[in-house]
Amino acid sequence: MAVDGHIEAFLEMLAAERGAAQNTLLAYQADIADFSAFLTTGTALAIVGSDRLNAYVQSLRLNGLAARTQARRISSLKQFFLFLLREGVRPDNPAIEISPPRLPRSLPKYLSEAEVERLLQAAREYPGTPGLKASAGLEILYATGLRVSELLALPARALGTDGAALIIKGKGGRERIVPLSDAAKLAALRLRSGTETNGSRHYLFCGRSPGLAMTRQGFALLLKQVAFRANVDPARLSPHVLRHSFASHLLANGADLRSLQKLLGHADIATTQIYTHVLAERMQRLVQAHHPLAR
Repeated sequence: MAVDGHIEAFLEMLAAERGAAQNTLLAYQADIADFSAFLTTGTALAIVGSDRLNAYVQSLRLNGLAARTQARRISSLKQFFLFLLREGVRPDNPAIEISPPRLPRSLPKYLSEAEVERLLQAAREYPGTPGLKASAGLEILYATGLRVSELLALPARALGTDGAALIIKGKGGRERIVPLSDAAKLAALRLRSGTETNGSRHYLFCGRSPGLAMTRQGFALLLKQVAFRANVDPARLSPHVLRHSFASHLLANGADLRSLQKLLGHADIATTQIYTHVLAERMQRLVQAHHPLAR
C-alpha cells in the first residue's frame, strides 16, 4: 500500500469507528502531511524512525509554533503510527516516546449573566430574518450549551411535537437529550414559522440556499453584529464563549459536574473539570456567608 493509502485508511478509520467530523479529518490530514513534507524525499512513513520524528518535533519548537499547535501535531502522529502498528504495517510505534509540550492551564472565557441578557434583548430587537436567527441561536446556545456545529446541524423539524427537549448527536456519534427553555423553544418556533415559505428547507438555521445549513462564519458574523447592538465587545463573543457561559452560570447557580458533563456531551468528566474554578468561587462565597469566623 502506498503512503497515501496508509493516510487514507487512517482517516477512514477515524470517520467510521470514531465518528470524526470533516473538520477533524482535515486537521489530521494536514498534520500528517506537514510531517511527510518534512521528511527527505522518498522516505516512507511506514519505515520512518524515531530519529526523524524527534528532528521534526525539534523543528516545530525552533520555528516558534504555539505549544497547542505542537501538541496537536504530535498527537496526530502518535495516533497515526499507533494505527499503523495495529494494522501490522510496521512492527513498532516510533512516536510512543515523544512528549508533547506542557500546555498552560487556561480558564474558559465566559460572559456575565447581565451581558448575556443584553445580548438576548438586542437579538429580540434585531429586525428581519437575521433577527430571528440571532434570537433563536442565542436562546438555544445559552439554554443548552450546544456546540455551534450541533446548533447549525439542527433539522427544521428538530423541535418535534412539544419542543421540550432536543436529541443531539454530538462528537463520536454520541447522542444526548438536552432540555429546552420556554424562551428558546419560542424563539426557535418563530424562526421556523418565519422562514416556512421555503419548501425545501432542511435546516432550522438555513443559509442563503434553503437546502444548506448556515455556515459557522455566517453565524459568527451575526453574533458580532448583535454584540455591537448590545454594547458587548464583539471580540469577547463567540458560540464557544456562550457554551462556556452556559456551563459557568449553571455551576454558579448550584448544578453539579456530573449533570453538566451529560448536558455538554463530554465523554470524560475530566474535560468538564475546567469549570471547577466556578465551584471554588461558589464554595468561597458559601464559607464567607455562613462560617462564624468569616463574619
